[in-house]
Amino acid sequence: MNRDMKNVIVTGGTKGIGRAVIERFAQEGYEILACARNQKDLLAMEDDVQSRFPNAKIHTFSADLSQKGQVLAFADWVLGTVSTVDVLINNAGVFLPGSLLEEAEGNLELMIDTNLYSVYHLTRKLLPRMLEAKTGDIFNICSVASLKAYTNGGSYSISKFALYGFSQNLRFELQDKGLRVISVMPGATLTASWEGVELPESRFIKASDVAESIWSTHQLSKNTVIEDIVIRPQLGDI
Repeated sequence: MNRDMKNVIVTGGTKGIGRAVIERFAQEGYEILACARNQKDLLAMEDDVQSRFPNAKIHTFSADLSQKGQVLAFADWVLGTVSTVDVLINNAGVFLPGSLLEEAEGNLELMIDTNLYSVYHLTRKLLPRMLEAKTGDIFNICSVASLKAYTNGGSYSISKFALYGFSQNLRFELQDKGLRVISVMPGATLTASWEGVELPESRFIKASDVAESIWSTHQLSKNTVIEDIVIRPQLGDI
């Protein structure tokens, strides 16, 4: 490892916002530690990013973050790979649309496990290392679904409301310890979650725009924090 190279930890790194964030930080020569469920996708992403951004360094780990044991295994791997944690981006999540009364049994449990508990357990495991350094940024990828109910939001909205609550409490607890906590709440972003929807690309947020907002926030002086980043399509929510 290069102890002079800053690092970023990204969950759900092979697609969408996670992939865009990895590319943005790789552009700046960061050491990247990423996880996702699909090992083949991880290796393809690793090869592509390393070839396009030779000044960066990338490591990958296969994990299903709906499973607590695999969350902790990823955390242990991170702590064994780098000596510090400079930026943590809790991005991994699952979106299953449906109404509360009609959605499939188990939707709530799966989305709470993936969208909330994974963030809780990973952050708690990595925090001691960050607290030792007295510096670091934590970005939690919430959603505009964290802010208001909407059609077919169902258990997804519940999980994202809860994640936003976690993020706000974490911000409160860490504000005097040198660590910044940022809640990122994108609206409809052009990712795999929207595959098959017959809407023009111009109707969606670009994942690269979300990544750019994260990078710009990370670059602020350490006595400043943007607590909430709310990003919507120019024409409004879908």
